[in-house]
Amino acid sequence: MVLGTCATWSLITAAAHGGRPEGVLLAVLAVAAGYAAGRICGALLPVAAPCAAALAGLALTTAPPRLAPGPEIAAPLGQAGATAAVLTLSAGAACCAAWATPAPVLRFALRGLAGGIAVAGAALGSTTAVVTCCGVLLCSLAAGRLRHRGPGLAGLAAAAATVTGLAWAVAADAGGLAVSLEDRLTSHRVALWRDALHLAHHDVGLGVGPGRFGELSATAARSTLSDGKPHSAPLQMAAEQGVVGVLLLAAAFCWVLFALWRAARPTPVVLTAGAALTALAAVAAVGNALSFTTVSVGAGLLAGLATARPLTVEPTAPEVPAAFERQSRPA
Repeated sequence: MVLGTCATWSLITAAAHGGRPEGVLLAVLAVAAGYAAGRICGALLPVAAPCAAALAGLALTTAPPRLAPGPEIAAPLGQAGATAAVLTLSAGAACCAAWATPAPVLRFALRGLAGGIAVAGAALGSTTAVVTCCGVLLCSLAAGRLRHRGPGLAGLAAAAATVTGLAWAVAADAGGLAVSLEDRLTSHRVALWRDALHLAHHDVGLGVGPGRFGELSATAARSTLSDGKPHSAPLQMAAEQGVVGVLLLAAAFCWVLFALWRAARPTPVVLTAGAALTALAAVAAVGNALSFTTVSVGAGLLAGLATARPLTVEPTAPEVPAAFERQSRPA
């Protein structure tokens, strides 16, 4: 229902202002296809499927020169966000596979793969990928000590909301944040965010229409190489589809967390996937990661793998040696 509503609303706003909803429709289709594939593969191969997904994501970012066709945009507004997003999802998939296997040696190897993905991010020059991959790995290790997934998922939701609010505050220059963070975010990115917020105020209800930011943004028009996007998913939705678009984007993320909360998978698997998807949400809030179909498919795939119902019994905690178990039993 959430994805269908997102697609329907993009068509409504496009009809109202003559926009191009193809990008939104493609993203919705990519997420749905990835989610369905993840549910199927996760049920059949709960360990091999996320491991293969992690290796595929690593290969996509290291083997080809770029993740999508088109003109190469200069950093930091190029494909750095998509690279960090794919590597983050790959690290999350590797950690999910580690929690799904009962073999300690394989579990250690899969966590080593997650660490190797972080190293690959450093080799590619993506500081964001290193931070997010290490964060996912640490959250995955900590998830093994949590008995209840609800507080953990609530904390992840709060973290995503904080990053989104910070990006919104920078665009509005609340408390002088734009000046203090301009060196890290670049003045061009901040200018794009301000244009997006200005367009959002122009039509709060419907926005200016999907795909029309590049036409109406003065900053994008002055740029020699521009992809026509404000490099912030919430601000892009606010500018192009109004407040309803922002609420639908938030509803999609909340739906993922709700699905993880109700999933039959062990809590460490659920929280690991949630941490990776929250890191993706943070990257998308300050970049154009969701503009790449590869990222949308990867997000849906990881969510599907973490919410699947495996046909085999999964370990819920590290195995206890049989001798210790016999000694601990009462006479």
